[in-house]
Amino acid sequence: MKQILRDADIRDDLCMYLEEKYGKVRFFEELTMGKSRADIVVVTEGGLTGVEIKSDADTYERLARQVKDYDRFFDKNFVVVGTRHAHHIREHVPEYWGVITVEPEGDGLDFYLLREADSSPKVKLANQLSLLWRRELAALQKKTVYTDIPAKARHMSKNICCRMLRRMC
Repeated sequence: MKQILRDADIRDDLCMYLEEKYGKVRFFEELTMGKSRADIVVVTEGGLTGVEIKSDADTYERLARQVKDYDRFFDKNFVVVGTRHAHHIREHVPEYWGVITVEPEGDGLDFYLLREADSSPKVKLANQLSLLWRRELAALQKKTVYTDIPAKARHMSKNICCRMLRRMC
């Protein structure tokens, strides 16, 4: 009988695969953005990459909503699918989304890059900044040419910090 892969079966090996692909990166799991939750967010020097896992046990029920949110928050996006979804997933995600398939192989998993991800045309800096904590926003402000901002930033709301950073970029 063929093994049914679930999200939990895929996640750890997927992170190792992504680290091989991108080098030293930082991962965030289950990050809320918009009305969805990203399974994995990969932080690289090139930006933020969203990763949605659709295991063999998953459906496409929420995928349209997830695609809209991922597109607004991440520079690039991948969908990782088990064998059950491999032949149909391209019908459910935009052409600029990357597609990775996963299959059980011996005691581990094999990942296959079916399509590389291109840049999301809908990503917004304001959305990306909203993912950061206020302390992280203040640290970004400190690195700008406006040296008087960091002292003020300690007393500003997260929304004001985001607005100031957007104006600087």
